[in-house]
Amino acid sequence: MNEGQQPLVSVIIPAYKAAGRIRETLDSVFAQTYRNFEVVLVNDGSPDTEALENAIRSYGERLMYIRQENRGPSGARNTAIRAARGKYIACLDSDDIYFPDHLANLVRLLEERGLDLVYSDSDFTKDGVHVGRAFERQPQNPPVTFEKLLSEECGVTTSAMVASRQAMIDAGLFDENHRRSEDFDLWVRMSFRGARMDLLRQVGIEHRLLADGLGADGYLLKQGQIAIYHKVLATLPVSAEQKKLIRELIARTEGFCQKDLLKRYLREGRYREARVAAGKAAVLLQDRGSRRVALAVQIAPWAVRGFLGLQEARMARKRKQKQLQR
Repeated sequence: MNEGQQPLVSVIIPAYKAAGRIRETLDSVFAQTYRNFEVVLVNDGSPDTEALENAIRSYGERLMYIRQENRGPSGARNTAIRAARGKYIACLDSDDIYFPDHLANLVRLLEERGLDLVYSDSDFTKDGVHVGRAFERQPQNPPVTFEKLLSEECGVTTSAMVASRQAMIDAGLFDENHRRSEDFDLWVRMSFRGARMDLLRQVGIEHRLLADGLGADGYLLKQGQIAIYHKVLATLPVSAEQKKLIRELIARTEGFCQKDLLKRYLREGRYREARVAAGKAAVLLQDRGSRRVALAVQIAPWAVRGFLGLQEARMARKRKQKQLQR
């Protein structure tokens, strides 16, 4: 961006314990083929502030740098959005990486189609190994609608999106009361208000799965999603049909939570709790597979535990083979 030019896009980055990764993330932004952007980095009360500031010092005035007390990812993003000058907001987590044409591709779609939000596919990596793509794990079924966002037929990876700043503000920005699924909550609210959304099937970013990330615990992530479903029921004037859908989604997600607990209890040899979790999952999900698992856990939980261990060992071997092939 030329000096004095008003940026069209503001790339916002919340930083917490990010000193070791932030340069690679920033370098991927400054390597974009699209140039009309600014970068707003918010230090969210990070305990590694000294190391973080040393890491970003060489970027100088190319960064708008803000420090604040810890308020979580929602609070950091909201601070950045309010300070941003761009028409569009591109969210980027401090451990993710843009591919060179990411902004160019999404901004073109936003401008050509008059959209309020566009998101791309993402490569998922863990410990430097490619482990899949976002759209493989969560197949997309456009058009992107309120109902399809709720049911996860369409799913936005936060680091892979660019959206209208005004549409985000009009929807109320990120809810700082939620530290998980807060992004899901905002996309749902934006869509309900009429924001026009679409997706690009091209991979635009590398999304790194971290062992200590907020999304690492699948059970807690699902609990966060259930909390958002309840919030939608309580705060949005949804129709009777939409209420029915949301209640079904709550039951389904609670069923998946019970399956997560089942695996945990089996690993720990807590067979009584495993039987209870398996039974609840079968009732909530109402599918043949869950009923079969519940029956097997009732009869021989140790055998199910052994089978689970074999599955996990097989997956670990596959990950190791991928690492050796790099």
